[in-house]
Amino acid sequence: MRAAHERGTRIAALCTGAFVLADAGLLDGRAAATHWMHAEELARAHPRVEVRPDVLYVDEGLVLTSAGKMAALDLCVHLVREDFGAAAANGLVRRLVGPGHRPGGQAQYATRPSLPRTTDGLAGTLAWAEDRLDQPVTVESLARRAGLSSRQLARRMRAELGLRPLDWLHRERISLAQELLESSDATIEQIAARCGLGTAATLRRHFRRTVGASPTTYRATFGRAAGRSA
Repeated sequence: MRAAHERGTRIAALCTGAFVLADAGLLDGRAAATHWMHAEELARAHPRVEVRPDVLYVDEGLVLTSAGKMAALDLCVHLVREDFGAAAANGLVRRLVGPGHRPGGQAQYATRPSLPRTTDGLAGTLAWAEDRLDQPVTVESLARRAGLSSRQLARRMRAELGLRPLDWLHRERISLAQELLESSDATIEQIAARCGLGTAATLRRHFRRTVGASPTTYRATFGRAAGRSA
C-alpha cells in the first residue's frame, strides 16, 4: 500500500479502514475521519494523525477517509463527482435512491463519548467537569480536582483520551450543544450559556468550526422536528 501511495495512487479508507492507513503511516501529519465510536482509539494509537471525529469524510488528495456506512457512501459519491462531474454523481445517487450529495465537513450524528474507565480519580474529575460546563472550568481547576499538576494532567489525558485538557473541554461543550440542539427547544443563546460558551455568536463560531455546520442547520437535520411531515 505504501508503494502504491508512492506511485501516486489515490487510496480511500472507509470507516475503520482508517486504522489500516494509519498503521501504514499514510495518515501521519494528515487529517482523517473514522466512525465517531472509534475516533478516540485512533487518536490514542496514532498521535501524529489529526483525527476529526465530527465530519463525514476527509479528502487529503491522494488519501481519503470516511466515517461510518452512510458516510462511506458519501465519500464514494464525492469521488465520482470529482472524477466524472456533478451530473454523474447525481445520477448515481438517484439510482441508489439516496439523499443528495453531502459535503465531507457535515457533521456525523454522534452521542457524547463515555468517560474513560480508569482505576483512579480521573474519571471522577471529568464527570465533575461535565456537571459544570456552564461554568468557567479551567485546566488548573481540573488539575487541582485530580490532585495533579497541569503537566501531569495533560500527559494523562493525552495518554488515555488522545486529547489535551483544553481540547477535551471544548469537545464536551460542543457535544453538549449538539445534545441540546437535538433534544430541546432552547434558543441558541440559552444553549450557549448552558455550554459555557457565553454568547450565541461564540457558539456559532466554535460549532461551525468543530461540526462543520451551523447550530441552526444541525438542529434542522437532527432536532426533534427533523423529518416531520406537514
